[in-house]
Amino acid sequence: MRTESLFSYGTLRLPEVQRATYGRLLEGEPDVLVGWALAPMRISDPEVVRLSGLAVHTVARRTGNPEDRIEGVVFSISAAELEATDAYEVDPVRIETELESGARAFVYVSPESA
Repeated sequence: MRTESLFSYGTLRLPEVQRATYGRLLEGEPDVLVGWALAPMRISDPEVVRLSGLAVHTVARRTGNPEDRIEGVVFSISAAELEATDAYEVDPVRIETELESGARAFVYVSPESA
């Protein structure tokens, strides 16, 4: 089965969000998104607010400054799980980028940074 790499720095790391989104807990490896910083983002989807318990999440915004770093975790997920992630992440947009380790992964970012 083909898998996708997903870098998460926020609520997708929460066990209750993983169980609701994927029906299982994910295992991952730490990595870093370089040249990005976290900024607040109001969430419009009531189900996402219910699952995460938060009406405002943090979202990655590109700065281009190599001193800006976002620590997170890279998960290996299926294509169907990536689609489920798209349904959960309704406000940010998904891009593919290179992480500090050199690995490429999908990450959800601010629409202004896509």
